[in-house]
Amino acid sequence: MVMRSRFRAAARMEWIKLWSLRSTWWTLALAAAAAVAIGLAVGLNTRNPSGDLTNNALAGVSVGLLLTGVLGVLMMTSEYTSGMIRATLAAVPDRPLVLAAKAAVFGGVALALGEAVSFISFFAGSATLPHGIAAPALDQPGVLRAVMLSGASYCLIGLLGLGLGAIIRHTAAGVAVMAGGVYVIGQAIAAIAHPVLAYIPVSIVANSLSTTRPAGHGVRMLSPWAGLGVLCLYAAAALVIGGWRLVRLDA
Repeated sequence: MVMRSRFRAAARMEWIKLWSLRSTWWTLALAAAAAVAIGLAVGLNTRNPSGDLTNNALAGVSVGLLLTGVLGVLMMTSEYTSGMIRATLAAVPDRPLVLAAKAAVFGGVALALGEAVSFISFFAGSATLPHGIAAPALDQPGVLRAVMLSGASYCLIGLLGLGLGAIIRHTAAGVAVMAGGVYVIGQAIAAIAHPVLAYIPVSIVANSLSTTRPAGHGVRMLSPWAGLGVLCLYAAAALVIGGWRLVRLDA
């Protein structure tokens, strides 16, 4: 009971800090707007009725994911930049509890945002399909799963960013690793070693989670549930290492 009460207090503190930052509002709004806008544009320009129309409508998810991951980094590194981490750890000396509260609060916000954005993008992209192309429906095989797992990926990429922020502790470096390492460098490595493509986070979302049929890249991609499991492992590993550094190193 005491632990539960302490966790609620820590989570309430993290909730207040999260929404007191203007960067939270701007980043989440931009992530949502970019994802929906790209879904609309792809829908308007779709010409192949036999393609994976669900995947097309969710094309903007990758941009939203990047912004959510960056916000996850900022949720941790901004406290080190401002020195607020000392006040946080003074209020809640249990350091693993601090990170758990941050993960619960931010993960919940990212999940809610992701699901909302995914469903809006799906319906918006479907509504803008040219005349003569039948829009996909949620009751068709794999469609609801693709939309919901795309939304869940916001939470997992956001937690990956939070873990990286706890590991690196520096905003510029953390954002560089999140954007450059996870997205740019990962794709570059995959271009050379093609089997690696199946395990790159953004590729997992684009080619496993948001699809209703196997991707045709000549590379065997992960199944949707296997891809979700790999993303969970990435996020968990980053949080565990970040928690270890939070405990071992001074603020």
